[in-house]
Amino acid sequence: MNQPNLDVLNARRSVPSRQLGEPAPDDATLRRLIEAAIRVPDHGKLEPFRIRILRGEAKHAFGQTLAKMAVEANPELSDAKREKEQRRYEHAPLVLVVSAKLDTESKVPELEQNLAAGCVAYNLLLGAQALGFGAQWLTGWAAYDRDVAKLLGMKKHEHVIGFIHIGTPAMDAPERDRPSYDGIVETWQP
Repeated sequence: MNQPNLDVLNARRSVPSRQLGEPAPDDATLRRLIEAAIRVPDHGKLEPFRIRILRGEAKHAFGQTLAKMAVEANPELSDAKREKEQRRYEHAPLVLVVSAKLDTESKVPELEQNLAAGCVAYNLLLGAQALGFGAQWLTGWAAYDRDVAKLLGMKKHEHVIGFIHIGTPAMDAPERDRPSYDGIVETWQP
């Protein structure tokens, strides 16, 4: 029997966002990437996910606004952390904000809706790498902050799943230790 190829999964790595530069996917490639990434399990066909594209001056303005918000929320922030906040959106040329847009009236549990949006974010990572780009899924405080959600135009039942930074890797992403099969898999017996 012919063995299917799992190389795209076995080769998956996160490239640190500070190691991502130009070029990013062009408009046509980005559209292909997003159209492929949204092919996820979606119970009830709710489409409980949205994607916002940040690039160019808009991406930089977003990053500067977040840096200002971080300092206002924590005036005692160290100089190193202030600089990290200032530069967070300077590296990768493209950031895709994946959000979950929950239908709270649906019989589909909110957890399943969140998982569908998480699958979109993961597919963006896999797809970007398959297209020859690097990507990193980041969250941090901004992913959980309602003022950031409002800044992005999100309504009450929408929240950030992750910020997917995409660009051309300046380095090969190193492999890291992975869980062992025997350490995480067990056969259930009644």
